Amino acid sequence: VQLQASGGGLVQAGGSLRLSCAASGRTLSMNGMAWFRQFPGKERDFVAVVRWSGRIGDNTYYADSVKGRFTISRDNAKNTVYLQMASLKPDDTAVYYCAGTRAYYTNMYYYISGARYDYWGQGTQVTVSS
Repeated sequence: VQLQASGGGLVQAGGSLRLSCAASGRTLSMNGMAWFRQFPGKERDFVAVVRWSGRIGDNTYYADSVKGRFTISRDNAKNTVYLQMASLKPDDTAVYYCAGTRAYYTNMYYYISGARYDYWGQGTQVTVSS
């Protein structure tokens, strides 16, 4: 599986931005995709995950720092996951990475660990100016 992230850029505080992550290859092997971000000199932090759940619909889970401002969604037909970011703050400035996992957890909390992801895309820089 290959993941291609795009959509980063420079935006003013309070603005919005949408990131995209297109998956190719053996995408049926995945059960979920997520976004992480990395601040300078820090490890990658979990942002949001979407897990496919068949007929009952997708499940999502967010870091507290982005809850209510960011929305993760997917377009199954395009094999693409999006991260819609609103009310952006300078503290959101980071390199954003998308990731895919074969794992299926009923407890969404388990998806916050980067070690549980099998595939990673390249990062895309998001810069929020004050």
